[in-house]
Amino acid sequence: MQFLELVLKNFGPYAGIQTINLRPEKDGNPCPVILFGGMNGGGKTTLMDGIRLALYGGRAQCSTRGNLSYSDFLNQSVNRHTPPLDDTRVELIFEQVQDDKLTQFKIVRYWTKNDTKDNLSILIYSEVVNDWWSDKAITKTWDEYIETLLPVGISNLFLFDGEQVKELAELETPPEFVVGAIKSLLGLELAERLAVDLEILASRKRKAIADKKDLAALEKIEQTFQDITQKTADAKEKQASFKTKLEKAQKNQQQASEKFIYQGGKIAADRSQLDRQLDDYKNQAEKTRKTMMELASNTLPLALIPSLLTAAKTQAETEASQQQAKIAQNVIKQRSDRLLNYIAEISLNAQQLDKIQDFIRQEDQELEQQAGTDIPPWMNADENSIQQLENLLSYQIPAQQTATAEQIAEIKNIEAEIDFTDRQLAAAASPEAYEKLELAVKNAQQVVADAAADLESANRRIDELEKELAKTQKELESYSSEYITIRNSQHVIASIAKAQATLKQFKEKLTLKKLNKLEVEITDCFRYLLHKTDLVHRVAIDTDTFSLSIYDPEGKPVPKHRLSAGEKQLLAIAFLWGLARVSGRLLPVAIDTPLGRLDSSHRNNLVEKYFPSASHQVILLSTDTEITKLEYDKLQELEAIAHSYLLKYDSAKRQTTVEQGYFW
Repeated sequence: MQFLELVLKNFGPYAGIQTINLRPEKDGNPCPVILFGGMNGGGKTTLMDGIRLALYGGRAQCSTRGNLSYSDFLNQSVNRHTPPLDDTRVELIFEQVQDDKLTQFKIVRYWTKNDTKDNLSILIYSEVVNDWWSDKAITKTWDEYIETLLPVGISNLFLFDGEQVKELAELETPPEFVVGAIKSLLGLELAERLAVDLEILASRKRKAIADKKDLAALEKIEQTFQDITQKTADAKEKQASFKTKLEKAQKNQQQASEKFIYQGGKIAADRSQLDRQLDDYKNQAEKTRKTMMELASNTLPLALIPSLLTAAKTQAETEASQQQAKIAQNVIKQRSDRLLNYIAEISLNAQQLDKIQDFIRQEDQELEQQAGTDIPPWMNADENSIQQLENLLSYQIPAQQTATAEQIAEIKNIEAEIDFTDRQLAAAASPEAYEKLELAVKNAQQVVADAAADLESANRRIDELEKELAKTQKELESYSSEYITIRNSQHVIASIAKAQATLKQFKEKLTLKKLNKLEVEITDCFRYLLHKTDLVHRVAIDTDTFSLSIYDPEGKPVPKHRLSAGEKQLLAIAFLWGLARVSGRLLPVAIDTPLGRLDSSHRNNLVEKYFPSASHQVILLSTDTEITKLEYDKLQELEAIAHSYLLKYDSAKRQTTVEQGYFW
């Protein structure tokens, strides 16, 4: 496993969004150390809690949680400047080999103020679409999945702080979290759990034998079984009777409803509505008739004489044309006389003069024909009257004919509705007959309701009796197999005792074998960190308390009080380092307040030997008095630092921001 990125949003002192690159590499080269610098109270421990919270949620062993419930801890972790509608979020991206290939996971936990729980989403990076996609299956089983990668029981071996190291260094026996981690690593936890489960099983078997009942109780249960069987049979007979009664009542109700409709009961019930509809139809008919009368009082009657109107229009147009021709004839005759006089003056020859006179004579004849008859005009219509007659024939009469046709169609529809409504009212039952029909329907409905209630009561009674019968039958079956059960229980109890003895021996041998390997790892780590190579020859672990004992090269025990505070702290670190190495898991190591009370010599050993070698990824959270400029320069010289960050705390705003760089 390798952490790649941590995102804190409105978490603890971290206001807004803080994105931190955790990749243990620099310029493409592997560098294990990611260094965080911050003063006390500046957010180092909160950053470590953010990693734990992302991984484990409610099971996370966060340093600031104490005895708080998980929901109270989440509320306490919300930054005080968080906007009301904004959320608090912790995201952790890490790499892990899955299905023989390197896979990136993103853990997203977010919540809002006063939430009772957080929301979890597990995303997996897809190279196909070059984006993250949600894996709902892993999200649902995340607690089980993370246990296969970094079990919470051993997480403190990889994510620890100076206080844990200090506690481990001062105590004669390891604290509970270390004991639990040791048992988990060595497989002792499974053996202990199996022993407890076997004892529980034996206790149950012993109780089963002790609860043996006598024959009188068996006979009583048999009699109870017979009584319940008879009651069940009687209840089923009643159920069948009630069912028949209900079916008959439902049939009668159907007949009453059909009779109510057939004999006009429904129409009678709707009489007032039908009366209102009839009045509405009559009002609509009267309104339509008035509209038709208004149409008839206008130009509509002229639609009866269209041919006469057309002839009048033709006559008026003819008279107008003749009148225009007569006016033109007089004007042209005067012009022709002037033309002939002029021609005579210009001395044309006789032949040319005759041709001109013939042409003028022909034109005069055509005008006379156009001027028409000697019959005097009798219409004397002017242009405006002719235009009105044209509008009347072309537009007004057709429009009124169309409107009249629509009104006729509407009056026919209304009269049909009036006729239908009249027939409905005629078919309605009388008030006396309606009351009888309605009463018959209500009585039938009540009978159905009573029969349904009786049947439901019978069904419930049968369910109760069948449950009681099943319970009694189960008791009888337990009695019939009582002898076999007792013999089996006795055999199981005897076998459990043998298994517990074997399990005890197995646990002892397994503990010795595993602890021997752990002793070697812790000894190597401790001697590697010490500058006094002749101080320790072997570190031994007690098989019961898991406390450490140190022996010098001569095989003599070295009292723990003879060790300096720094040496005790190095022993505690060696203990944790050895446990991590024995676990066989390639996991990141995160250390909060890593140097504590170490002197300069031990500091150098830790900086030069432990930090670059503790894991492929080492996250250090330090104050300026722990990893000073000297240690910082040493780590830079060893090319161990991939990234360095400064947790800059603003005491006025009580907020922390993450900046590139370190104190120097």
